[in-house]
Amino acid sequence: MADPDGKETGEPRNPEEMPPASASVPSGSTPTSAQLTLTHCPYRQAALLQQAMAPDKMRVSFFLGAGCPVSIRIPDGDGTRPLIPDIAGLTKQVREKLEASEKHKTAFAAILKRLVDCGKSNPNIEDILTHIRALREVVGKTNHDGLSAETLDGLDAEICKVTVQIMEVRLPTDDSPYHQLATWINAIKREHAVEIFTSNYDLLMEQALEDRHVPYFDGFVGSNRTFFDLPSMEQDGLPSRWARLWKVHGSINWRQTPEGHVERRFALEGERALIHPSHLKYYQSRRMPYLAMLDRLRSFLVEGQAVLVTCGYSFSDKHLNDVILQGLTGNPTAICFGLLFTDRAKFPEAVSHARKHPNLNLLV
Repeated sequence: MADPDGKETGEPRNPEEMPPASASVPSGSTPTSAQLTLTHCPYRQAALLQQAMAPDKMRVSFFLGAGCPVSIRIPDGDGTRPLIPDIAGLTKQVREKLEASEKHKTAFAAILKRLVDCGKSNPNIEDILTHIRALREVVGKTNHDGLSAETLDGLDAEICKVTVQIMEVRLPTDDSPYHQLATWINAIKREHAVEIFTSNYDLLMEQALEDRHVPYFDGFVGSNRTFFDLPSMEQDGLPSRWARLWKVHGSINWRQTPEGHVERRFALEGERALIHPSHLKYYQSRRMPYLAMLDRLRSFLVEGQAVLVTCGYSFSDKHLNDVILQGLTGNPTAICFGLLFTDRAKFPEAVSHARKHPNLNLLV
C-alpha cells in the first residue's frame, strides 16, 4: 500500500496478506475468558462484510440501535455531547424534569420507590414506563399506593412529552453517517429492497433518507393524517428501489386515535407518543405496528440468504435478541455482522451470543 508520497508503507496491500489474528496468551500464564474468545483478522472480516453486501441480488438489512444517535456529536461549551443521549442519559434528563415538577414529583417518587423495592436499584426510563403502564392496568378505577389511574396516565404522558422534546432534533450536517447510509442505499439498483430496522424513537433516519431523496415505506400511507396499513406492509408490492423502515419500538411521531387507530403525525393536545411497547399484551400489540414490524425482522432472517448489519446495538434487549438469534439458528445461510464501538468487554451479552452462533460475527 502506498502513502500519498508514493512510498511503500508497512500496511498490507489486501486483507489476504494479513496473518490471522488470535488471542495471544503469554507463555506460562493461564488464559483468560477474553483470551479464549475466538478472534479473526479484522481486515478479513471487513472484506467479508463488503463482499456480502455488494451483490445486487443479496437481501440486505440494517438494525440501528441507541448507539447510532449517540455517535453524532454536537458542540457543548468547550467540548461536545451526543445529539441524543443514550438510555442512561435520557433517563437522567427525564428524572430531572419529573423530580422538578410540582404536579408529578410525588407520584414519580412513589414509582421509583416501587421499582427499588422490586430489586431495580437504578431503573432506566423504559423500566419506569413499563412499570407505570403495567400498574395502570391493575389500578383500573381504584387507587393503589396513592396512585390513581389519572395520576399514572399523567406520569406516562409527561414522560413521553419530555422524551419527545429531547429526541425531536435534526441531524446537524448533511454528511452524517445516516446520510452516508442513505446514499449507499440509493447507489445500487437491487433486486430486493434494503430494510432498515431500528429500536430508536427519533426521526434521524427519516431525515437522512428524505435529504437524499430516497423513497421509503414505513408501514404508513396517506398524506394528512398518515395511518398504519398492515395489508400494504404484508403484501409489500412496492418497487425494490423503495427502502423499508421499520421502527420496532415506536416513534415520537406515532399517535393513537380514540378509535384505536395508529397514525403517523405530531401530537394534538393531550396525546402522547406511542413509544416503548413492552407493556402491551399480545392482542394489543397485534393492533399496533410493533408486532408487525418485528414480524418483518423475523421473516427477513428466515428467507434464504440474508445479511443483517447491526450498528449501535449491544444485544442487551432480550426480546429483540430472541428474534435475531432464532432467525440465525433456523437459517444457516443468514449472517449477522454486529458493529460495536469500544472494547468488547463492555458487551458481554453480544460476546456470549457470538460464541454460540457461528453466523453472528462481531466487529469491534
